[in-house]
Amino acid sequence: MSNKVYAIRGAITVEENTEESILAATKELIKVAMQRNNLSEENIISMFFTMTQDLNAVFPAQAARSLGFDFIPLLCATEIDVPGSISKCIRILIHINTEMERKEIEHTYLRKAEGLRPDLA
Repeated sequence: MSNKVYAIRGAITVEENTEESILAATKELIKVAMQRNNLSEENIISMFFTMTQDLNAVFPAQAARSLGFDFIPLLCATEIDVPGSISKCIRILIHINTEMERKEIEHTYLRKAEGLRPDLA
């Protein structure tokens, strides 16, 4: 079986715009996504984080660094402020190298972010 490159999507919400809340939630999101997909650091190509504009206390990529992902490219961005969109939300896109098939990938939506994709939560 040959390896393929796919991406895992995910999101989580926080109650407050604090470094502690953002880092704890981001760590939880990364850990759950990796556990659900049986991944190790060796599978990770890169991680891309976005946050809604009401979150700015810390870069969520710092959570990945604190988990030991020192050599994985990380990128953070702020989302556009769309009226009616979910607030205090951190999203992640994890690019992976895997032998899994696309249909086997489990995307990870936690807390209030489950409402973004109830079909995947």
